[in-house]
Amino acid sequence: MNIDEIISYDSQYYVNVFGSRIPLAFERGEGCILYDSQNKEYLDFISGISVCNLGHSHPKFVAALKAQIERLIHTSSLFYIEPQALLAKKLAEVSKFDKVFFCNSGAEANEAAIKLVRNYFYKKGLSKYKIITLENSFHGRTLATTAATGQKKYQKPFEPMPEGFINVEADIEKIKSAIDDKTAAVMIELVQAEGGIKVLSKEFVQKLYSLCKEHGLLFVIDEVQTGIGRCGSLFCFEQYDITPDIITLAKGLGNGVPIGAMLCKKEVATFEPGEHGSTFGGNLLATRAALEVLRIIEEENIIENVNVMGNYLRQKLLELKEQFDFMVDVRGLGLLIGVEFSFPVKELVKELALAGLLTSSCGGGNVIRFAPPLIVQKTHIDKALEIFKDVVKRYADMGRA
Repeated sequence: MNIDEIISYDSQYYVNVFGSRIPLAFERGEGCILYDSQNKEYLDFISGISVCNLGHSHPKFVAALKAQIERLIHTSSLFYIEPQALLAKKLAEVSKFDKVFFCNSGAEANEAAIKLVRNYFYKKGLSKYKIITLENSFHGRTLATTAATGQKKYQKPFEPMPEGFINVEADIEKIKSAIDDKTAAVMIELVQAEGGIKVLSKEFVQKLYSLCKEHGLLFVIDEVQTGIGRCGSLFCFEQYDITPDIITLAKGLGNGVPIGAMLCKKEVATFEPGEHGSTFGGNLLATRAALEVLRIIEEENIIENVNVMGNYLRQKLLELKEQFDFMVDVRGLGLLIGVEFSFPVKELVKELALAGLLTSSCGGGNVIRFAPPLIVQKTHIDKALEIFKDVVKRYADMGRA
């Protein structure tokens, strides 16, 4: 099918939740490159929104998936699942947590965390259910995770929101004022990715951690986008010298195969049989994929590459910022970097894509997100920045900035 036919079918039959998308469809990929039906190359600097951390068609990953598909894909949670058990063990070994629950997405992982918070205090005989989240956050698209998301634009079409979520500014005193006898937990992202790649300071997070300990609250960190090496450590919280009670993972854990995970400390793992579950969560294919992701990250020293390439990309973007006064800021951690502009960037993102560089917008529409595969090299970055500079300059010369 050509792109016009695909767009026609999409317009006629698909529920339009994504609006007018960039008019591209890809047929194959290799490493950091995607190819359309005309065999045109595109540098993938969004990785399926921080998902394809190993790039496309990584040979070891493909071989592992092929082997698993040829044997078995799914049997259900009625039976024990070998790669599920192995993945739970591996995640416990490489983290500071004791127990793992698997699901299919970041939203589901956050739902599991929310339910576990309430379950934990219920089992203690305490009526604590409120969860404090931060303004500008993003935690998912279900009703509960939309309520947890601290952005009114996501909530308004679905009001009234489920009760029990308090969205507060990232200010210790205001968070302290929001705590009452019904407060159960604080849930945050260390880098507010959809909120514009806003990095929480180490000082703030450590104060928040202490505040939770002082008031007997659970501390939950949403690592759906920041986890699995994206920010320069396997888990982003490791850079903050704290250990939360619960973290959630998804995106990069499966490298494109849908999987989510909730990790928690043993004393918090209060779910009993029948209180939570998932039909597809942690099936043979998804957990085999995640096992291979973790193995490749270790074997190929990918986190070291994230730090080297992340620093290089950020420095080159800062140099460009000096040339264009409408580039307001460059910020981020590892290979999750945002470039803030003084104007909406939707059309700029589209022009970059058509020129061969795939990025995305976030942060209210004026931030361009760079999130290339974690295997990215300097040659990819240099080429990407050539395209970026050329398109941005042309955009400015036409008076559109």
